[in-house]
Amino acid sequence: MAKRRRKLSPEMEKEISMIQKQIELITAKIFDIEDEELQGEYIQGFEPAKTAFLLLFDGYKNTGYNEETQSALAAYKTHIALFESEFEI
Repeated sequence: MAKRRRKLSPEMEKEISMIQKQIELITAKIFDIEDEELQGEYIQGFEPAKTAFLLLFDGYKNTGYNEETQSALAAYKTHIALFESEFEI
């Protein structure tokens, strides 16, 4: 049986690329924090956004553009907005 081709979206690929750069930048800024306790709080606060991005990235890579990846993108946006509102980076 032939495997179904995954549907791609140039817009989502661009957004995933931008998010990936944002994740790398925020992670670098968190690891630049010298106070270990404060750094731990930032890492813990950032984890939901990072996890949502990984689900988005893996989902898009494996299945392409669909409802699941759209909701993963929405979840990421929600988590990153919450992180940015609670933590000053």
